[in-house]
Amino acid sequence: QVQLVESGGGLVQAGGSLRLSCAASGRTFSNYAMGWFRQAPGKEREFVSAINWRGRSTYYVDSVKGRFTISRDNAKNTVWLQMNSLEPEDTAVYYCAAGPDSYRSSWYRDQRSYDYWGQGTQVTVSS
Repeated sequence: QVQLVESGGGLVQAGGSLRLSCAASGRTFSNYAMGWFRQAPGKEREFVSAINWRGRSTYYVDSVKGRFTISRDNAKNTVWLQMNSLEPEDTAVYYCAAGPDSYRSSWYRDQRSYDYWGQGTQVTVSS
């Protein structure tokens, strides 16, 4: 089992920044690829970003490329999502997830690839 706890969400004005954290406990964190997903009101949960176990490969949905950065520190059992130039369209509950690593980029974008999920943290961007 892996327990994931997100933090860092909040209310921010458009153009602002937030840094989400996801702290992991339980099984060896470094064994897992990590992903961030989000769900806006009335919409399905969607992929945002992911990082492989070493932190050498990262993936982003097109809408956040150049604005969001994912990173991890295996010694701290933590993954972060730095979100800059936030837009009202980024408003959602953000979830982190852990799953087996893969060499296929498409794997990281599929939420079915992930075995463990956090409870989510709310991000609200006002216009």
